[in-house]
Amino acid sequence: MHDIALYDTTMRDGAAREGVSFTIEDKLKILKHLDAFGIHYVEGGYPASNPKDQQFFDAAVKLELENAKLVAFGSTRRALVSASRDKEMRALVRSGAKTVCIFGKAWDFHVETALKISLDENLFMIEESVKYLKKKDLEVIFDAEHFFDAYRENPNYALQTIEAAAGAGVDWVVLCDTNGGVLSHEVAGIVKEVRERVSIPLGIHAHNDCECAVANTLMAVREGVTMVQGSINGYGERCGNANLCSVIPDLVLKMNIDCVSRENLAGLTELSHFVSEVANLTPDSHQPYVGYSAFTHKGGIHASGVREEGRTYEHVRPEIVGNIQRVVVSELSGKSTITMKAKEMDIDLSDSPHALAEILNKVKDLEHVGYQFEAADGSFEILIRKEVGSYRQFFQLESFRVISEKREDGKVATEATVKIHVGGNRIIATAEGNGPVNALDRALRIAIGRIFPALSDIELTDYKVRVLDEKKGTAAVTRVLIETSDGEKSWGTIGVSENIIEASWEALVDSIEFGLMHKKQQPHG
Repeated sequence: MHDIALYDTTMRDGAAREGVSFTIEDKLKILKHLDAFGIHYVEGGYPASNPKDQQFFDAAVKLELENAKLVAFGSTRRALVSASRDKEMRALVRSGAKTVCIFGKAWDFHVETALKISLDENLFMIEESVKYLKKKDLEVIFDAEHFFDAYRENPNYALQTIEAAAGAGVDWVVLCDTNGGVLSHEVAGIVKEVRERVSIPLGIHAHNDCECAVANTLMAVREGVTMVQGSINGYGERCGNANLCSVIPDLVLKMNIDCVSRENLAGLTELSHFVSEVANLTPDSHQPYVGYSAFTHKGGIHASGVREEGRTYEHVRPEIVGNIQRVVVSELSGKSTITMKAKEMDIDLSDSPHALAEILNKVKDLEHVGYQFEAADGSFEILIRKEVGSYRQFFQLESFRVISEKREDGKVATEATVKIHVGGNRIIATAEGNGPVNALDRALRIAIGRIFPALSDIELTDYKVRVLDEKKGTAAVTRVLIETSDGEKSWGTIGVSENIIEASWEALVDSIEFGLMHKKQQPHG
């Protein structure tokens, strides 16, 4: 197969996603990560559109990139204005980038309806823009906007736009499915026909509005395009762009195209999560290859299979893309799942069939009433340790009380009191909080914090509540999931009750005891 140039548009097209906004510093960080990963072209932004993008280029061109070419993005010159006098053309040159990508209309419908100019003028705009930029010794990429829609309606004119760019000396022509509505068999047929008509190197830029962006990209590669454009995690306007976190491993692992090294491919999951963090978006846990659940096994038969050999239920080894295999516990679990999870805790159940059966039955009984251990690894470990006798109780509850008071000034005050026994000592502590769970957490920490100093490292990071049987209204069973971290690792715990405070207390106690258990902390005092 031919070589493929990877072109990333996360910082321009990806930033068009609703809710995403990158600072200059964000973009510089992303650029460095993409360069280190081995991306060949990185589109930095639209220097004519806003001062922030121009400031980014001022800083970015000073970086010493090892793999990536920095790309400035813009459009062809405006109608009836020479390229040398067009502000956008001049901004592209002024950006300092040695590669520029300009888009132009390939669809006669757009030319006449949106631009309201003649078809010939549009061709002149493409030709003269490319010539102007080539005279500035720049590498020029032409994005033929709406090309596939254009080709379906007027193939001759769509080809003329490409030929205008090619005749002016363009380096690449990229065929764009701008509306994201073309299917893969259409992409294959059109790319094949275009390849027969033009000799210029071609690329593909696919949007994901009918969930075909990755498939369309791969199909275009199969038919001969040599540049693929997309974004990390598929970020982009509307439904997004082709997801490079799927396209790249598909190219390398499925099509044997070494567009990045196998060593760099192992950093794909980290790159995906880094960009999610910078974009302030929660990573999609079910995203192929890089998602937290991409190599997670829940069903008992699946877990049993991967225990023997990952290939039974995994299409690639997770470590190849920097991910890990996980087995979660649920009502679908079998004995193999329980054994594997216990082994992760350094507990060997292979010679304890009775304990294994008891744990499995207890899991199924608890999940029947609303527990969900696949999201509560901390509570599950405590359950196993209680069954095998290796559980250590750090404190014993005598009682807790929570009082909420709405005052005349409109403020709501919550106070919690806990009575705890630790090592034969009875401790009473009271604290206020911004809600019942926060107040309980504070009171418990006051009660045992001096005895267990490691508690200061343990913090609640997330709290979720779900009503399991809504038809019962306020009498419904409630599931509470708490996420906790000690700064090095995170764990989940769960509580279920008709009383939301009781469910919260259960999850809270598990979260703290799990953290203390792994700190191997002995009580002081």
